[in-house]
Order: sequence, then structure tokens, then C-alpha cells
Amino acid sequence: MIALNILYPAKEGAYFDSGYYFDRHMPSMVQKLRNSLRGMTLAQGLNRGRAHSRPHYFAVCELLFDSTDAAQAVFAAHDEALGEDVHNYTDVKPVMQISEVKARS
Repeated sequence: MIALNILYPAKEGAYFDSGYYFDRHMPSMVQKLRNSLRGMTLAQGLNRGRAHSRPHYFAVCELLFDSTDAAQAVFAAHDEALGEDVHNYTDVKPVMQISEVKARS
């Protein structure tokens, strides 16, 4: 199993509309990826482990796929449409990473 992680850095002065991201962008993404997507998690950053501290990331999305090829193929097919929506919820450039899932419960 492969995880595609999308992280949105919580930079000082940056804009991130969590309502739009969670309520509109993510359902649209899931609809587009549904044939290859095996699972997902969405997390909203709260702090750095200390109360009242700024989180490292506004949000972290983990999308699960059977293989790297499956993840890359489905994103390539929808890259333009998904990319055009980013400006509607943030002005930060997301950080992406593909990882091999070693454990899952």
C-alpha cells in the first residue's frame, strides 16, 4: 500500500480556508480519484504539541493507493482540475510525499 501525503505548511501570514478545503475541495478530489483510492485521512493542524503554539501544517491529507503507479496515474489524469482549485483555499504551495505504508490498523 502506498500513501500520498499532501501537507500544507502553516506559514506566518499565509491563507488557508479549512471550510472550503474540507467541505468542497476534498469531496471533489475523492470523486475524481474514487476508482483508485483505497482510503484516506484528513487532519487539521491544531498546534506543535504545546497549547497556543502554531501548527507546522494547516492540514495533512493522506490518500491510500495500491501502488505508486496507480497514485501517479490518477493524479496525472486530474492534475489540472485539482490544481486550478488550490487558489480557492490557500496561497501556500503544498508539500507532497509518496510513502510506503508499513502498518495500518
